[in-house]
Amino acid sequence: MVRSPALVLPLVTGSHIEEGKSSATIWFDQVDDSQPLSRAIWNSLLSFLDEQGIGVDSFSPEEKVLVTDWMVITKEVEGPWYSFIDEESEIGRRFEFSLDVKPHGRSAALTVELKDYMQTLGNDVVAEVSSMEERREEVEVLNQVIGHYEYQIQLAETRRIARIRQGINTEMGFNADGDAAYIVEAKYDVAWPRMLLVLRKLGFDVKDLDKSNGLLFVTYNGDQGSWWDGLFSSDKELLKKGDYRLKVARAGADRTSVTFMNNESVPFEANQVSDLYSAFAEVMSEDNLDI
Repeated sequence: MVRSPALVLPLVTGSHIEEGKSSATIWFDQVDDSQPLSRAIWNSLLSFLDEQGIGVDSFSPEEKVLVTDWMVITKEVEGPWYSFIDEESEIGRRFEFSLDVKPHGRSAALTVELKDYMQTLGNDVVAEVSSMEERREEVEVLNQVIGHYEYQIQLAETRRIARIRQGINTEMGFNADGDAAYIVEAKYDVAWPRMLLVLRKLGFDVKDLDKSNGLLFVTYNGDQGSWWDGLFSSDKELLKKGDYRLKVARAGADRTSVTFMNNESVPFEANQVSDLYSAFAEVMSEDNLDI
């Protein structure tokens, strides 16, 4: 029977293969800035091996090489035509994974090579395979690693969305420049998308944004009066219709500062921040805001 060549499957967002390469290689691009790409790949590979009950013979993050212990599987093989009994074949494989990281650290290639192979069938031992079978073995295990990596990304994203929809506590405070601000008890990567939900609920339209600098350019429409009316008994106008800016910044490992500014990037005075606090904190603390 002629078997078609094994193919590496680029299942992960931001992954691709190089056409024409003979090795079993997959390229990953950085899609999550919460940790270095190389660490994310190694952690996923180690998690996969642990889940499969496969040991690690050697691992050197500095040399970017990991060698597995023996992966052993047992399967039944049809016996000779004159026998009515199937035989058990035991196949052992050891693989070497190597990581090639680009200097900028945002792209990396994971390559797997079959380091050792041994198959036993009765008293017969086979320690060599053809180049096609060798590649098939390499591609098979690499696709399993890729599938595990993609599953972990989806799981992390599901958890992140759930965290974004959960209510978050807020307190009055100051940003790194000493301006009055709100301190949100969440990491930046959770607080940033959460802000988009909160602002929409409060009657703001986001015109533009720059996540790398933490800037949000918004327009307040004043069409959410019921919110202000429900939170305040006075008829005082807390915020005029118009354009504003917000600065969202990390304030430690698990906290984020939110600074309201006018359209010229001048921070709000402390009394205005205090006046808006109840409405902002109320919506920020709500569970299950629509995404």
